[in-house]
Amino acid sequence: LAKSTGNMLSSHFYKESNILFPAALKVISEDEWKDIRKQCDELGYCCFTPEYAKGVVQPTEESASQTALADTGKVLFETGEFLTEELEAVLNTLPVDITFVDKEDRVRYFSQSKERIFPRTKAIIGRKVQQCHPQKSLHVVEEILNDFKENKREEAGFWINMGGRLIYIRYFAVRDKAEKYVGCLEVTQDITDIKKIEAEKRLL
Repeated sequence: LAKSTGNMLSSHFYKESNILFPAALKVISEDEWKDIRKQCDELGYCCFTPEYAKGVVQPTEESASQTALADTGKVLFETGEFLTEELEAVLNTLPVDITFVDKEDRVRYFSQSKERIFPRTKAIIGRKVQQCHPQKSLHVVEEILNDFKENKREEAGFWINMGGRLIYIRYFAVRDKAEKYVGCLEVTQDITDIKKIEAEKRLL
């Protein structure tokens, strides 16, 4: 096992150093590298956290596009309204992770809860959801999305064990008032402690 792991890592490092990084340096712009660095910080590192090189964007900096997109207006609904910062805070407070994929199968939004189960970075925004899943599960993703679009079903659910926790993953077809498909909502929740609930606990 140790030998095979060593060979795998050696091959991985070789491909990174001699294929991936040289190719990336040719096609990725300086601003894109800065975004990549910030998003790597959000995900975290395996063995160490690199220091910022001189002249590289610092963690506290905000891009001009982020500033330009800042909105203090209200989001109006039939049943009430939110300030945009209130709505974002509410979505990030929910005890579930949310990812929304539009009708064109592109990732449009994901929540940022404090203990997100599956890490996300802003690089996935606008990307086809098929590019965010491993090849071995791609056919399942395609089947679910096609069924949603063809009104064959409204949801799909899966559950996995991860690090001793039971994770419940659900996909919901999102439809407008005319029942037209507008996208897919992925909801992920750690239900380990929920499964342990017994009897009752009342407010009164």
